[in-house]
Amino acid sequence: MPICEAFGSCPPNVSWTLMSEEITSHAVFSNAFTLLLTLWRFDQPPLEHVTRDVPVGSHLTPEYLLLVRNSQLAFSEDLLIDQSKSKQLSRVVSQLPREPIFMDSFPKLKCWYRQHQACIASPLSGLVPGTPVHQIVEALLDFMFRKINSAGQSLIPPISSGSNSSGSGNEEISPHLKLPAWDILEAVPFVLNAALTACAHGTLSPRELATGLKHLADFLPASLATITSYFSAEVTRGIWKPASMNGTDWPSPAANLAAVEQQVKKILADTGVDVPSLSVGGSSPAILPLPLAVLVSLTITYKLDRDTDRFLNLMGAAVSNLATSCPWPCMPVMAALWAQKVRRWSDFLVFSASRTVFHHSSDAVVQLLRVCFTATLGIGTSSIESNGGVGSLLGHGFGSHFSGGISAVAPGILYLRVHRAVRNVMFMSEEIVSLLMHFVRDIADSGVPAKDLEKLKKTRGEIRSLSSQKTDSGFPASCHVSLAAAMVRVKLAASLGASLIWITGGLSLVQSLLKETLPSWFISAHRSEPNGGVSEGMVARLRGYALAYLAVLCGTFCWGVDSSSPTSKWRPSMLGAHLEFLASALDGKISLGCNKATWRAYVSGFISLIVGCTPSWLLEVDLQVLKRLSKGLKRCDEEVLALALLEASGVGAMGTAAEMIIEGSLNFAR
Repeated sequence: MPICEAFGSCPPNVSWTLMSEEITSHAVFSNAFTLLLTLWRFDQPPLEHVTRDVPVGSHLTPEYLLLVRNSQLAFSEDLLIDQSKSKQLSRVVSQLPREPIFMDSFPKLKCWYRQHQACIASPLSGLVPGTPVHQIVEALLDFMFRKINSAGQSLIPPISSGSNSSGSGNEEISPHLKLPAWDILEAVPFVLNAALTACAHGTLSPRELATGLKHLADFLPASLATITSYFSAEVTRGIWKPASMNGTDWPSPAANLAAVEQQVKKILADTGVDVPSLSVGGSSPAILPLPLAVLVSLTITYKLDRDTDRFLNLMGAAVSNLATSCPWPCMPVMAALWAQKVRRWSDFLVFSASRTVFHHSSDAVVQLLRVCFTATLGIGTSSIESNGGVGSLLGHGFGSHFSGGISAVAPGILYLRVHRAVRNVMFMSEEIVSLLMHFVRDIADSGVPAKDLEKLKKTRGEIRSLSSQKTDSGFPASCHVSLAAAMVRVKLAASLGASLIWITGGLSLVQSLLKETLPSWFISAHRSEPNGGVSEGMVARLRGYALAYLAVLCGTFCWGVDSSSPTSKWRPSMLGAHLEFLASALDGKISLGCNKATWRAYVSGFISLIVGCTPSWLLEVDLQVLKRLSKGLKRCDEEVLALALLEASGVGAMGTAAEMIIEGSLNFAR
């Protein structure tokens, strides 16, 4: 930030010679600016265009980078001494400024950032004729499209005849452009608006526009950031007519498009997701939104070398994210265009195109989640190699370097790549809970021997009669289902569900699960499902235990088991609200619609896990809620668990525990 502020304020005639190479202030600024944008994750979508409900700080900004720096200022020196034995690093740290730094310390950067946010939020306006910014805009347009102007064409009305130059070559820079980089960046959005408007109205050809933008980027590489952000914002506004990628005005992807489609289908082969056709029918070429077509055409004009890699990587990541968010098949079209230029990027581009299928279809995302559960649990497959576990979930990579070329990608890897683009994150907890309940039944069904299952399916009368024959544990004597074996798989399914919830929505989705999804699920009535030969009581109890493991694991991922995690400060309110719901339901204040066995298994499982694994959580919860909860457990014949809950609740609960023990002793004496 200090380098950008200082060198961006210097005119380009300030230069230095290093190893016989002249370095200007513009070059130093552009390199530092590119590094800053990389730290900032400039390629990510702007926060106001993201529908995900995520914690502040997950989308990096310059302010957030400074907050991180300032928050670690107090203990950074001790931390580095503990974690690093490097004396040189310690010396560098000791020389850094020890005062907090804020955006106000960088007025030029702050001004650019405010303009950047304004361009994203609304269409550009405010260029006043005769002002210094207007003069720079005219000079930049003349510099970028000099040959058009010298041919007598009127490119854009704001360009005055006095600013036109009859010279040729980009080396002749107007005196208006021998300015600090910050001043030029301030004018770039207006230049882009004028150029895009001229292209849309036919005054400027697509090839001329791409060439002019390349001239601007070569003159000041830092302008690529503004070029990318401006055109990205214009894509989201949707006011420009689409560009026909016909190979005449715009580059054509036709040579590679069919191959990309086949490779996408191979990657998604094991998910059961339908891949929309890339064929547009007849002789009609593919189309892209006009601003996106401009960006893609600009990136294709670059030669890949060490000098341009850092700038192209910055722009390429942003363009890829933009194409992913655009309607199908924008990303496959871009992948086909780039694969023609750089063959070694083909695998990455095709994989990026395959992710787009899930970005535009909630049904496809749910299907992918279903396949994640199926692969992890090893259900529905007879293959010895596909017996579930993490190996089946995550697989062993992908790519054409494997034998046989590109093959199907493991569902877990796919979900890790697509979950950030899920448009409605809050519905995901409901879907994951629903899938978990479905697979708990499958786990119970798969635990019944086929011989007994056929016998139990003969008649409903036989099922009812067998269901009345109970073992001491409450399950049908003839089922021979190993509860321990089923619980192992239930825990695996619950751990996968908790991982998916945490990865997908983080703190917000865990909060939604505990405060909304689970209470709503317990209150709602659920239709009975085909028996399948397994005791409904067993399935109900397994479902309760699965939900208990899911809830506790989500809390552990989110808050940690102690107070060392920054998010642990949310634990008292979120956990307290959920325990209040449990206590109210046990008191009869809330009517439940779910199976009673499921509810009792959930309550006992949830409290047992907290008491046994994270007892310190209970010290942060209102004591009165815990006392009500213990009394409710006692009414459900869970006196031992009720006493364990009070024991873990601290000294304040000892009186209630003593009363419960005395009352139990009296009842026993009677």
